[in-house]
Amino acid sequence: MSSAEQPASSPVSDSHHKPPVEHLVVTEHKLVLGKRTLEYTATCGTLLLQEVHSEAEGAQKGQFKGHKTRASVFFIAYTLKREGKKAPSASERPLTFSFNGGPGSSSVWLHLGLLGPQRVPTDEMGQCGAPPYALTDNEFSLLSDSDLVFIDPVGTGHSRVAEGEKLAEYHEYQRDLDAVGEFIRLYLTRNARWASPKYLIGESYGTTRAAGLSRHLQDKHNIHLNGLMLVSMAVDFQTLGFDHGNELPFPLFLPTYAATAWYHKALKPAQLKKPLKQVVSEAEEFANGEYWLALMQGSRLSPERRQKVAETLSTYSGLSVAYLLRCDLRPTEFRFFKELLRERGQTVGRLDSRFLGLDRDDAGEHPEDDAGMNNLVGAYAVGINRVLREQLKYERDEPYLVIAPLWNTWAWKGFEGKYVNVGDSLRRAMHANPDMRIYVASGYYDLATPHAAGDYTLSHLGLHGSLHGKIQVSYFEAGHMMYIHPPSLERMAQELREFVRGGADTGR
Repeated sequence: MSSAEQPASSPVSDSHHKPPVEHLVVTEHKLVLGKRTLEYTATCGTLLLQEVHSEAEGAQKGQFKGHKTRASVFFIAYTLKREGKKAPSASERPLTFSFNGGPGSSSVWLHLGLLGPQRVPTDEMGQCGAPPYALTDNEFSLLSDSDLVFIDPVGTGHSRVAEGEKLAEYHEYQRDLDAVGEFIRLYLTRNARWASPKYLIGESYGTTRAAGLSRHLQDKHNIHLNGLMLVSMAVDFQTLGFDHGNELPFPLFLPTYAATAWYHKALKPAQLKKPLKQVVSEAEEFANGEYWLALMQGSRLSPERRQKVAETLSTYSGLSVAYLLRCDLRPTEFRFFKELLRERGQTVGRLDSRFLGLDRDDAGEHPEDDAGMNNLVGAYAVGINRVLREQLKYERDEPYLVIAPLWNTWAWKGFEGKYVNVGDSLRRAMHANPDMRIYVASGYYDLATPHAAGDYTLSHLGLHGSLHGKIQVSYFEAGHMMYIHPPSLERMAQELREFVRGGADTGR
């Protein structure tokens, strides 16, 4: 395991009554990667956000309104020490800011699953094992090629609002961009990192945040990024919302339904003999053609045509023709989770449909829990609390909030009466900065943000044709957190290293 010296500051106070102050703990570490040993500095703690208002609230561009502390943002940063005279200086080395999604998630998943010096190990499928779980050095860490900063948005991790401030103020799309964007500006300034190549990596709602920040950082702080890494895209919410009258998700989820049914051997024998990618490709062809046209017909679809479409839909979804006819050819995601393996007494996961769950009974349309999340949350909670205390010497009794259900109350000012779609922010950022590159990672077994929904979003950005080559998409035989699957982790880690080096594109 990595070695750590004593912290450079005293343990953090737990008082909620004193005015917030910045606390930073600095430790020194080593990580052995084969024949290479990385010596690095870890810094964790809080930076304070002063009064910052978005332009939409009337503030002039680039101005603060007073110096009142509004919130403290917790972060963990890993900075590699210079390796030889020919290596880039610390101020010029690539720098990657990382955050997860939810909204309401801390940065723990990308930190301990993919990027950081330590990770939660999994078996060949991606299972974390039994409590109390394990923690190990991460031979795939991106620290080999980029310094890393993991950001916990306000209300997650150890990030909090100041006394008297309203937490809900930060749980809104634009105010979240304001807070995270200000943190990035402040970190670059405090640590003399303006000369570094700058990258963002976000997962799930973190891709929503990253796409928004790509333009926000340009407009608000004159920060132009070198690249975005988008893990499990959620940029156009119309592709993900099973609302009455919105037909878009049904064909976009079908290829992942097909992958899931193939994995659990719930398809007909003829389909099971085919490789996964062929089944997915055939499902995509049907979804984008015959199925889409049938959905557009609505009640005008003839009974004969409805029957034929139901039969083909059954071939790829694994659901019975009778069930598909009962739900009018429109199986929503939660119905699919419950129905696919109902006769076996099992449900399939949302974040990773390879994982199976058990409910109290086999009736109903919704599973009780997400089997994919149940596999992860306990192990990652153990992991981050061990890293903070054992590795980073950050001693605080206040609970580290791994995930909070902020998505239930998240505000969407500016998107009232319409679907959230931040694709135009990404397009404008790329048009303003044609050198910015995009890496997208999608999992075939992700039923939270299916790969076909991400592909649709990318093809409808309205991006100028000259910039299409700036987008690189990779597909993995895993779920939302594809890096828990060891073969996917190894390939993804290599692709990210190449990306921050400016490496060549890869695809399917």
